[in-house]
Amino acid sequence: MRIVLVGPPGAGKGTQAAYLAKNLAIPHISTGDLFRANISQGTPLGVEAQEYMRAGQLVPDSVTVGMAEDRMNQDDAAGGFLLDGFPRNIGQAEALDAYLQGKGLKLDAVLDLEVPEDEVVKRIAGRRICRADSSHVFHVIYNRSETEGVCDVCGGELYQRDDDREDTVRKRLEVYHSETEPIIDYYKAQGLVVTISALGKVAEVTQRAMEALPARDGA
Repeated sequence: MRIVLVGPPGAGKGTQAAYLAKNLAIPHISTGDLFRANISQGTPLGVEAQEYMRAGQLVPDSVTVGMAEDRMNQDDAAGGFLLDGFPRNIGQAEALDAYLQGKGLKLDAVLDLEVPEDEVVKRIAGRRICRADSSHVFHVIYNRSETEGVCDVCGGELYQRDDDREDTVRKRLEVYHSETEPIIDYYKAQGLVVTISALGKVAEVTQRAMEALPARDGA
């Protein structure tokens, strides 16, 4: 099964992608992982991406598409994959279509995780990270620490990342609406979009997604 996962920041795409990929026995391919792997391994695409990033410039679609295609060409993706963070715009969606058509393949579904904008802001702006260990994550509403501003695990200071501040979150949402959201209509025209609510417990959203996806054809 070949799936594209879309949704605004704070929709829980990374979490759901990991669970869905495991349940479907297909690799989870995320843009963030692609960039980190290519840069750390010093691949030509990684070197090129890093040059743009160091110059404070956006990485061109051609580089991102190249990384995604290289990953989809790997053996473990022969039977399918779940794309998270790619495609990010219409140009990348068209490039993905061209790649798949060239292989005689097609997408099975585009899973759209729907979350109200106010909930997105609440989820992200409420996050607090431990300075001593960034894997310790709390939330002022959903997962409060016993002592305000102190990590329950190691006693480190909890802080709000600049990327998690409300004004930054709303700017990220503006970018999502202008650049990424149009791919939903692009894929709706192909009859591929499956929209589910991303509200509720993680397991509930995963179950909702599994039930909404088309039946597997064994490919």
